[in-house]
Amino acid sequence: MELVVAQIGRPHGVRGEVILDVRTDDPAARLPVGVELTTSPSEAGPLTILSRREYQGRWVVRFVEAPDRTAVEELRGVKIVTEADTSDEPDAWYPHELEGLRVELGDGTVVGTVLALEHMPAHDVLVIRETTGERTLVPFVHAIVPVVDVPGGRVVLDPPGGLLASVPGVSGDAGEDAGEGAGEDAGREAGDDAHNDAAGSTP
Repeated sequence: MELVVAQIGRPHGVRGEVILDVRTDDPAARLPVGVELTTSPSEAGPLTILSRREYQGRWVVRFVEAPDRTAVEELRGVKIVTEADTSDEPDAWYPHELEGLRVELGDGTVVGTVLALEHMPAHDVLVIRETTGERTLVPFVHAIVPVVDVPGGRVVLDPPGGLLASVPGVSGDAGEDAGEGAGEDAGREAGDDAHNDAAGSTP
């Protein structure tokens, strides 16, 4: 399975530099200078980084194969990818390991499916599609997600009132805010690149 490391954005200046939308927590390791990088679509690459730098918190690179602004403009939207692997850290998962997992309550009731892992300032959140159709953000903390069973294809929730629309008597509108107080219990880590390569953002 291929994991997205970065997506090529708009050109920066006139010398062939381009801004990358980085999807990894370790871009320095995943985007080395002088190494051929695999692309999606494959016909756009491989690409080799000639130089790289950070500018206002964003990564700006030049590719050997695209020496000027016109050439790099044609690469806009191309993704840099790598082969996905699995995390060997306890309580740490790559986003692709979580996507598609069944979401259950403690009694086995299925309430949805994991769509993605997203990164918020306080803690990560699972984006789930409830069985009733709502898109809900679930704080990815141990108090609310006590079980992550990747081999079994499921996560188990212990949701507070007001989090899930599919649980009678509560509203999914609270999904955006339900994890504010839970941030202190952020016992889940998406680990190294189990964050952005994720769900999510690549290690």
